[in-house]
Amino acid sequence: MDNSRRNLLAKALTGVAAWSVAYAGVALGAPEERIIKIQAKRYAYTPNRIVLRKNEAVILELTALDFTHGFTIPDWKIRADLMPGLAILVRLKPESAGEFDFLCDNFCGSGHEEMSGKIIVAD
Repeated sequence: MDNSRRNLLAKALTGVAAWSVAYAGVALGAPEERIIKIQAKRYAYTPNRIVLRKNEAVILELTALDFTHGFTIPDWKIRADLMPGLAILVRLKPESAGEFDFLCDNFCGSGHEEMSGKIIVAD
């Protein structure tokens, strides 16, 4: 196959792929997810208070700065290990209003017990 035919075929396939991706997003009604970045560092999460709306789709983008921290939300049975240099994504969509604690569950030193935060879910 000569170069002009290869280029034409590549353009056609690219157009079909782009249309398929755009159509799939519309067809599935993919909701817009809000991304909330959280950093973990001895002995705190930043931010340590997060306010969400009930049924709001969010992605928590968790990053450890200095140590392999844990991240757990006991009420929702969510748990992740946060390794330095890696962004860990946790998707959630709270179904009920209330206040929910999150905390580090990998011992990280003398201030470990204080490493926690709160997610407030409003109606």
